[in-house]
Amino acid sequence: MRSGRRAARVVLLDSNGHVFLLRGHDPFGPSHLGWWEIPGGGIDPGETSAEAARRELHEEAGIVDVEIGPCVWVQQARFTFAGMRFDQWEEIHVAWCSTPAPAWDPKGLEPLEALAFSDHRWWEPHHVTSSDERFLPSALRSHVIDLAEGRLPTEPIDIGHLPPDVLPTA
Repeated sequence: MRSGRRAARVVLLDSNGHVFLLRGHDPFGPSHLGWWEIPGGGIDPGETSAEAARRELHEEAGIVDVEIGPCVWVQQARFTFAGMRFDQWEEIHVAWCSTPAPAWDPKGLEPLEALAFSDHRWWEPHHVTSSDERFLPSALRSHVIDLAEGRLPTEPIDIGHLPPDVLPTA
């Protein structure tokens, strides 16, 4: 069942097949445990999910020279962040940039995002699958190699939902 706000996220791959991830944490949570996440955020009125994915890449990473591909995954995500409850339907696109590992240079972080994002990394997909780090979405481990190797689903895969409070708030 789809409820809450609509959001777009993007799995960005560089010319070497590495995936771009942001290091996040809840700056107002009692625990400062972090995670790695794909860029994304709310879809503005009149915006498609692909347009929102492109905008979010620019805002959160400063990366604009990309080819936005199809929506490959969807999920209902419910979580608490900075004391606020979120319930959002996420459409997750794949995108490609033609250069290896473009620099991280955010162009429009909201104040809360500026506090939450502490780093970035271009991950080799096999390192994602073997790492003990936390990733959002958690299904990234299960599907990132297929995307990196060019195996896209013919229809978006429902990667499930995040259980309430999956983000480290306690």
